[in-house]
Amino acid sequence: MRKVNRRSFIKKGSMLVGAAVAMAPHARVLGANEDLRLATIGFRGQGGLHINVLRQLPGVRVVAVCDADRSVLDRGRAQAEKLGQKVDTYVDLRKLLENKNIDAVTVATPDHWHVLATVWACQAGKDVYVEKPLSHNIFEGRKAVEAAEKYGRIAQWGNQNHGHRTGAMHLEQEGLGKIRVVWTSLNSPRQSIGRVDGPQKPPESVDYNLWCGPAPLEPLMRKNFHYDWHWFWYAATGEIGNNGVYQLDAARLRLGQRLPKRAMSLGGRFLFDDDGQTPNTQIALFQFDPGPLMIYEMRELPSKQGPKMISRGAKYERGESSLPEPQGPEGDRGGFSAHKGQMFNFLSAVRSRKASDLRAPLIEGHLSTTLVHMANISYRVGTPRSVDAAREAVQDQGSEALEVFDGFREHLKVNGVDFAKTQVVVGPWLEIDPKTERFVGSSEQVAKANELARGRYRDPFVVPETV
Repeated sequence: MRKVNRRSFIKKGSMLVGAAVAMAPHARVLGANEDLRLATIGFRGQGGLHINVLRQLPGVRVVAVCDADRSVLDRGRAQAEKLGQKVDTYVDLRKLLENKNIDAVTVATPDHWHVLATVWACQAGKDVYVEKPLSHNIFEGRKAVEAAEKYGRIAQWGNQNHGHRTGAMHLEQEGLGKIRVVWTSLNSPRQSIGRVDGPQKPPESVDYNLWCGPAPLEPLMRKNFHYDWHWFWYAATGEIGNNGVYQLDAARLRLGQRLPKRAMSLGGRFLFDDDGQTPNTQIALFQFDPGPLMIYEMRELPSKQGPKMISRGAKYERGESSLPEPQGPEGDRGGFSAHKGQMFNFLSAVRSRKASDLRAPLIEGHLSTTLVHMANISYRVGTPRSVDAAREAVQDQGSEALEVFDGFREHLKVNGVDFAKTQVVVGPWLEIDPKTERFVGSSEQVAKANELARGRYRDPFVVPETV
């Protein structure tokens, strides 16, 4: 095995670096018949799918797994043994990244770990496949892109539909005129996660310090330790980041756009008297320049009244057009074969060492996930208002925005929301500088928005300014 350039993994001022992970990464020059050695970080849920996919691809071996939950590790080890395979197991991903016999990693941790795991893996000389949403805030998404570029790593964003048969739209079409509005929606019913009467004890099998990692080591305030982290800001991005990012990504690609000039969001966590923090009903507006207004609507309440599971459309000056859904292999949108195709594409690029071969490079994930953050940040710095005042906040955006809002209000009404007792959180329009990726303005809301866009980290789990 021939070794190429070593890069120091030592980062000044970081406790991480010292004794724990002072390592010199190695990269292999792969022969045509050599197996790629993969490891998966976080595999109780989506990471388990990664492992199943990898084991079906030729020339690939899953040689290691990592999870902060030892019970998950035990199951992973037992599963490998049943298949006659051996995997190394790690609770701490830093130890896994020291292993020079790993060529690439897949990352399927909670959202708040995605970027730090990616940056550290790149610094350790590993190629990376990282799940959506790419990041937990705008700042770190850019750092993931910079790390892959700086260390010459092949890094794929795990949106299996990205770039698949989306096709570009024209901002102006003969006979229809200029495009004015694009809309996309998601109707995905969820249930309340319940409420606890005080801090809960994490499962005995979980290293809670490592699970929190970059996030604050806060008391656990949810009944279900796993999965329900999706609805807490310190670890996740809500449903818009969990599933809405697919719709936003597809619409952005169709429009051929990067970042909108500005965005705003409104909504709330209606009817659920629980510990969840993220909205269960949300509207987000994105104004591109040049380009149309893009409207996203998300509904989680159980009523079947409302849009289909996924719907998309566009309105021009003189007519309408549909936005076909992106499709995976053989029309398998989001299914196993779509994931398999995305992973195969990633591993093909790992072998070719050509980032241009990637179907979904990190920059695309960063741009689409930034839409998620812009909407969520507007919501988080917003203020509660009456439903009538909320309607007034969007009335200047045209009849389509009002139509979506009226559908939003009707959906809440048929689910039993009493607007005499319930308010809607209305966020401000936030304008972003595309060069600095910071919000423009001097108001208190803008200052708070930029704090959320930057994020805070807990030493030593810090995404560095310079990767």
